[in-house]
Amino acid sequence: MLHVSTRLCVSRLGLPVHALSSRCAGTLSKAEARERRCQLFDEEKKRQRSQLGRIEKIEVKYQAPDEEAVMVMNRNISTPYDCARHVSESVAKTSGIALVNGRVWDMHKPFTDNCELQFVTLQSPRVAAVNYAFWRTCSLILGAMVDTAFKDDIRVHLHSFPAPVIRSGSFTYDVFIDLPDWQPTVSELRAMAASFCILKNRGLLLERLEVPCNVALDMFQDNPFKSEQIPNIAKNSNNNRVTLYRLGDHIDISKGPMVGNSGVIGRVSMSAVHKLVNGPVEGLYRIQGVALPKGILLNHFAFSILENRAKKLNTATWQPHTEEETVAINVTASLN
Repeated sequence: MLHVSTRLCVSRLGLPVHALSSRCAGTLSKAEARERRCQLFDEEKKRQRSQLGRIEKIEVKYQAPDEEAVMVMNRNISTPYDCARHVSESVAKTSGIALVNGRVWDMHKPFTDNCELQFVTLQSPRVAAVNYAFWRTCSLILGAMVDTAFKDDIRVHLHSFPAPVIRSGSFTYDVFIDLPDWQPTVSELRAMAASFCILKNRGLLLERLEVPCNVALDMFQDNPFKSEQIPNIAKNSNNNRVTLYRLGDHIDISKGPMVGNSGVIGRVSMSAVHKLVNGPVEGLYRIQGVALPKGILLNHFAFSILENRAKKLNTATWQPHTEEETVAINVTASLN
């Protein structure tokens, strides 16, 4: 846990400073807010399951370079991850995303009809979507780490993370931290990287759930920034819903996709923290990191080049889910 002094909450949202301080304070501790969100997540998941009614069977045709199979699964319940476990535990652990009828699909998103299924690992570079899912997941884990890194007397609110731009050289998360002019030391960056590694080494699943706007607002009522973003996110979605991902006891908003589990992430470094002078909200810090997929090894010198590149301010901008991210996928590429 980082030990730093407490300062006042300041913002540029057009409200008096005293109102902003009260608004940013919240009524629950960080641990209580996480517990409450998880409870609401479980309740909504249970509610949606109860509304399915009669369970219908579908056929999923699994395709791999050296194997094919037809699995009988449950419509709107079974997921690619369930199919992967039928194939082997290794496939379940190493698959980053799925292709369902050639479309990118979360490992934990239920099937909706008969389909063809392929799995994509982080060693499948010609399927570009898996790289974007990897970086997006790193951003989500970064947010989970930061949310628990500070003592409760320091106000911390997750704001957002931009769509991954791989050529930028770093994954990011923008966070409001009630510490004007905070400049973390090298040891603090290392402590953050160690906390990140603890999370990713647990091999946690990235659960996915679409919820109505009012449920999302209830979940994030303690976060003033996400409370403002949620109505716009829901309005610009196809079904007026918000997509959530849960990693352990951490829940965040993202249109996804994410990788199947945090265990596919290998070497990680926290490269820099930049204060956003012209950000959408005053008091935001852009926290940046760089990571490699598990199984991809670089020597110290080569990785240090990536670290140095990732120290430069990542200028990617956050968009409130108004446009779909375009990802190039070569569906006919071999998955060897």
